[in-house]
Amino acid sequence: MAAAQKAQQLIDDNAVIVFSKSYCPYCRSTKRTLDDLGAKYYAIELDQEDDGSEIQDALARISGQRTVPNIYIGKEHIGGNSDLEARKSKDLKNLLKNAGALA
Repeated sequence: MAAAQKAQQLIDDNAVIVFSKSYCPYCRSTKRTLDDLGAKYYAIELDQEDDGSEIQDALARISGQRTVPNIYIGKEHIGGNSDLEARKSKDLKNLLKNAGALA
């Protein structure tokens, strides 16, 4: 239960949160996209957290997605890297602005 509370707290406390793994190429791509846009975000590397697998299990219950990256913008579950990329040409900048992650 502590992992579920931690996951939810991270979602609630950050305009943009990326649940990531340090070795994951899709996670790196997501962080590069956000960096290129100048977005402020918090990334937590689940493979470097003692309770990372528990947090990942909790995310599966919260969002239905177990894979990383698992991205939330403005407390809204966006999905993974391909979902983020798909929104780049549509509403990603507005979404980031509305969440307070872009100036």
